[in-house]
Amino acid sequence: MLGLFSEFRKFAMRGNVIDLAVGVVIGAAFTAIVNSLVKDIITPPIGVATGGIDFTNLFVALKGPHLATLKASQDAGAVTLNYGIFINAVINFLIVALALFLVIRQINKLTAPKNPPPELVPEDTLLLREIRDTLKARG
Repeated sequence: MLGLFSEFRKFAMRGNVIDLAVGVVIGAAFTAIVNSLVKDIITPPIGVATGGIDFTNLFVALKGPHLATLKASQDAGAVTLNYGIFINAVINFLIVALALFLVIRQINKLTAPKNPPPELVPEDTLLLREIRDTLKARG
């Protein structure tokens, strides 16, 4: 039992596991930021521009009554194919993907080095160049 605990501790303290844990926590926080950006900033203007189109009530009743709304049909016991909810999910995914792309693009612009560092030439190469130049100068 002590060997198992020791092996587990060794596994848990490896750098990759800690990095993964930090990544998951940061990812969860970043997900909340992106979801808020989409829900609270991007989606309202799109809703106003499209006149508040909602695809939720687009469905086909496979068995049972086809009433005015999806909820009413399901409450009446209908088996429904809810393609409108799928359309909403696809649109939401595209908006989230676009928002995430724009956020990552800005982060990359902010973190990209302005001027690349000068290339460091190894000392032996510098010495060989100096010897070459001296030999050329002699003649």
